[in-house]
Amino acid sequence: MPRFCVDTPLHSDAVIALPDDVVRHVAVLRLQPGDSLVLFNGRGGEYGAELVEVERRSARAKIGEFRAIETEPPYRLTLAQGIAGGDKMDWLIEKAVELGASGFVPLATARCVVRLAGERAQRRQQHWQGVVRASCEQCGRNRLPEVMPVRELGAWLDTLSREPAPDELRLLLSPRANIGFAALPEAPPQGDVTLLIGPEGGLSADEEAAAVEQGFTAVGLGPRVLRTETAGIAMLAALASRWGGW
Repeated sequence: MPRFCVDTPLHSDAVIALPDDVVRHVAVLRLQPGDSLVLFNGRGGEYGAELVEVERRSARAKIGEFRAIETEPPYRLTLAQGIAGGDKMDWLIEKAVELGASGFVPLATARCVVRLAGERAQRRQQHWQGVVRASCEQCGRNRLPEVMPVRELGAWLDTLSREPAPDELRLLLSPRANIGFAALPEAPPQGDVTLLIGPEGGLSADEEAAAVEQGFTAVGLGPRVLRTETAGIAMLAALASRWGGW
């Protein structure tokens, strides 16, 4: 059944006009009045709905019963990712949403190939938020992860308290790490988890040292060096298996 995210309050028995982007999807799917769909607004749960009107540039749906369906993992993980080039960031964000990431921080680091600032950075943030939304529609998540504005790594680290809270976990993926995945806790922490990953070429030694000073633990993923778009996905999948996120 088609699933659409609409940024508006939803209430059973209400009839709402669907936003333009959803109207375009309705047209592409050739949906007609009487067809069923699912609507959610990213704040939890979803509603069954029925199309009651489909025009060339508009569509309306009657909202049905609320379903308190949750598909979130039993932990909150923010992926702080050094900006990767090409389409890698789109792919990485899409897959990270499927694997349960709760938020994203795009980071400008010393070895980033792509440099984003000003309006260009804002446009990319909006684009990545659209990738998140589409991925939630596809994978069945009803809570919308947030993509934060692009930040310089050093400035972002300065916003963090030097010592993480007792129930918080900060992880830095590094091929230079002496601690392996097996050393991580067997159960998910009660607090937030932050996973920091560098771009192509990784983080510099100085950047890793700065992260460690802010309470990050450097962790390795074995003898092979993974690409930046592989490392985060591999770690998210491994943590989901370890912490009950599947």
